[in-house]
Amino acid sequence: MAKVLTPRSESYSQWYNDLVLKADLAENSAVRGCMVIKPYGYAIWEKMQSVLDRMFKDTGHENAYFPIFIPKSFFSKEADHVEGFAKECAVVTHYRLMNDPDGNGVVVDPEAKLEEELIVRPTSETIIWNTYKNWIQSYRDLPIKCNQWANVVRWEMRTRLFLRTAEFLWQEGHTAHATKQEAIEETETMINVYGDFAEKFMAVPVVKGIKSANERFAGALETYTIEALMQDGKALQSGTSHFLGQNFAKAFDVKFASKEGKEDYVWATSWGVSTRLMGALIMAHSDDNGLVLPPKLAPIQVVIVPIFRKPEELAKIKEVAGGLIAKLRDRGIDVKFDDNDNKKPGWKFAEYELKGVPVRLAMGPRDLENGTVEVARRDTLSKEVVTLDGVDEHIVKLLDDIQTNIFQKALEFRAEKTVSVDTYEEFKERLEEGGFIMAHWDGTPETEQKIKEETKATIRCIPLDQPDEEGLCIYSGKPSGKRVMFARAY
Repeated sequence: MAKVLTPRSESYSQWYNDLVLKADLAENSAVRGCMVIKPYGYAIWEKMQSVLDRMFKDTGHENAYFPIFIPKSFFSKEADHVEGFAKECAVVTHYRLMNDPDGNGVVVDPEAKLEEELIVRPTSETIIWNTYKNWIQSYRDLPIKCNQWANVVRWEMRTRLFLRTAEFLWQEGHTAHATKQEAIEETETMINVYGDFAEKFMAVPVVKGIKSANERFAGALETYTIEALMQDGKALQSGTSHFLGQNFAKAFDVKFASKEGKEDYVWATSWGVSTRLMGALIMAHSDDNGLVLPPKLAPIQVVIVPIFRKPEELAKIKEVAGGLIAKLRDRGIDVKFDDNDNKKPGWKFAEYELKGVPVRLAMGPRDLENGTVEVARRDTLSKEVVTLDGVDEHIVKLLDDIQTNIFQKALEFRAEKTVSVDTYEEFKERLEEGGFIMAHWDGTPETEQKIKEETKATIRCIPLDQPDEEGLCIYSGKPSGKRVMFARAY
């Protein structure tokens, strides 16, 4: 088969690029830094969307949609927010094209300049809080718990498919509350939702924690994060939830009358995950043969490949397979029967391996005679012959086993690659091996920045379950109350 991947040991970066392209997940577009998500890649994203959407609704959220264009003046209302996003903003200045009278093709019509320039949405806090001002008068209007599925634009100069693109897909939740405590609880609820999704559906173990001030979302008082470890030892921020305090309510003058009749500013949160999760899914599990997808998010969970030479053989296989397909679909399993006679079975096997289909069945005339079927699992590349009677039960259990095994393998890898260090020299040595490094930090942005400049490592988070422990900062030698988690990251 022609679709060969660069081995991870040779070039992890090239392996990743090869896999995204050759597994038909996405490709670069005519617009620099933007991607085309192909049907197979989008099918995975749709599964992610479906699960997350249900989890959001189960926690009391509703979907809405807000404009992609944001008046430039809105951004200047929250100082930290504008500073955080200013360098990434795409700006609309004109609304019409015209034929150039000098013969240089189509140009912007200078007469069609906008009265106020518009920012193409990099995130929606400003437009949403301007809207919430019209929705909120008293405590009876609270809480508001909205989510939107949308695209955003952040003008990145160095891009990589799924991990960092100028335009990407995501969801962003924006909630409004009457009390500080309620907003903090919402922030914590949503980081737990993201953690559950990553571990139970993506089979990616994550560390939940709080970002340092340097790494905090622009305009937030606190940022919660889930951090995942990729196979090359780099961290990937996989979801964030922000406690915004009253910053945006004050910026847009959003007040409410309390039960006691007092006027106060509303408390806010925002939270989001993006198509970056596709990158996490690829890099956490896949191998040199291609994708390894957790069954819960695989567009095709089971593929049946008939092996035949004559049309009558195919007809018999189809008849038997039809009954099995019906049983599996009744159990909610996505099944594909691939009877395309333009491709040989060997090519199909390699193709479905590349695309990470969790379970592959091969069924030929001899199998029908023996009442058996060959079952191959993608995660271990092992095969077994199983009797057709009760094979649906076997496949259901197998899919659960694969989901568990993929998670366990990633969990063990993270455990192996997580170390504690007490000196800066050991820190720098361990950093070259990749992984999460637990080390003492004196809590100052200056020390954090110095470590980043010298090593390219950042504090990924202060883990929520990290116990207090007296020690000395690895860089400054000053007292520290607990270890934090460092890593190089995407």
